[in-house]
Amino acid sequence: MSDIKFGTDGWRAIIAKDYTIENLERISEGTAKWMLLKKMKQAVVGYDCRFGGKMFSETVVRVFGNYGIKCMLSTDFVSTPMVSLAAVKTKSDLGIVITASHNPPEYNGFKLKSSFGGPSSPDDVAEVESLIPGSALVSFPSIAEIQEAGLLEYLDMETMYLDHVKASFDMALIEKTGAHLAYDAMYGAGQNAGRKLFSKAKFLHCDFNPSFLGQAPEPIDRNLGELKTLVAGDKNILMGLANDGDADRIGLYDEDGQFVDSHHILLLLLQYFYQYKKMTGNVVITFSVTDKMKKMAEIFGLPVEVTKIGFKYIAEIMTKQDVLVGGEESGGLAVKGHIPERDGIWIGLVIMEYMALTGKSIKQLIQDVYALVGSFYCDRDDLHLTNEKKIEVMERCKAGQITKIGDRAVVKTEDLDGYKFYVSDDEFIMVRASGTEPVLRVYGQAPDYTKVRVLIEEAKKTLLS
Repeated sequence: MSDIKFGTDGWRAIIAKDYTIENLERISEGTAKWMLLKKMKQAVVGYDCRFGGKMFSETVVRVFGNYGIKCMLSTDFVSTPMVSLAAVKTKSDLGIVITASHNPPEYNGFKLKSSFGGPSSPDDVAEVESLIPGSALVSFPSIAEIQEAGLLEYLDMETMYLDHVKASFDMALIEKTGAHLAYDAMYGAGQNAGRKLFSKAKFLHCDFNPSFLGQAPEPIDRNLGELKTLVAGDKNILMGLANDGDADRIGLYDEDGQFVDSHHILLLLLQYFYQYKKMTGNVVITFSVTDKMKKMAEIFGLPVEVTKIGFKYIAEIMTKQDVLVGGEESGGLAVKGHIPERDGIWIGLVIMEYMALTGKSIKQLIQDVYALVGSFYCDRDDLHLTNEKKIEVMERCKAGQITKIGDRAVVKTEDLDGYKFYVSDDEFIMVRASGTEPVLRVYGQAPDYTKVRVLIEEAKKTLLS
């Protein structure tokens, strides 16, 4: 049997290769044993729109039931934030989500959610991993037997989530912006909630299709061509919103069909919460997020903490500190007043509320950001290399051999999680190796698109020479 290892956000594998019923039974057994060690008695279990979601989630329930653990199972596909919220609302000890998030359609996965409504801590995940057996039991009770034993209850997690949203936002105010919205669910688990919350919007890919038409449901510019074209071609549309497969990440377009990356969204959130909602708290960002967040936080007099890459580090801090805004470069963002969880729909609602309250477009709000911290552009290239070449580049970084990017001297280096090489206060290159693939990620920041592309191209020559 293959080893089962959790990545930065759960276990993911190719369906029918490593993602099998037997391997899912093994990982569920390890989780159940860990729950018993911690004296935990109840879990919520949900699944997204991927192939076999209901079957795989019932596998988890059957294994947990065998160990006397009660499960509350979603009545239909749900987003990851819906499961996280359900864990809090039902006072459950753990949440399980059957999802591979933004991975290609041939993948499925297994996410662990803590009782506080966010990702389980790295220490807890490591303990679960250590308890996964080499093989599963020969058989487990049926769903009917688990239900007869009083260890299974069905729960409408989507309605629970929608009720929570409606109690937290002025939906009448937001509806004004919703009439000018284009929403792309990417065939993901946000589709039903999107239709119910944004009834006047124009919808894309809001139907059930586990193949995702062969497209990885990752809400980045190159995957959202239809949404971009729709927004750019319709002057009545002021905002394009997209969510990934399990709807915990956000993709955003302004009124001209220009993609708004997570760096800019984080700055919009921080400015809105501090200047308009008069709220305070700590700012927590991962190492790959723009330094403009530090600059804005300093202007507002708010503490900033930078973590390693992975939302789990942000979530852990949010359970211990008063965090106003937290987020990562890859589209996972969280704010005060909600669970410590990435939630693409919730963040979309906050931006719509900001637009409705100010009467400004996204482009105008971004100009307000630039007035405070200066304009900038961020980009990233993923270099597919051999593992040997990837390791060689990282060793050169570690040894301090990167002293120039092209003909520009490196004036400062940071190495929290990967390496950041600054060529000025506002311009840097960041290099980070994937932990699971032969991929080297090269990030850049500069005052505009042309300058960041020149900087990244020069960095690639320097790194690969």
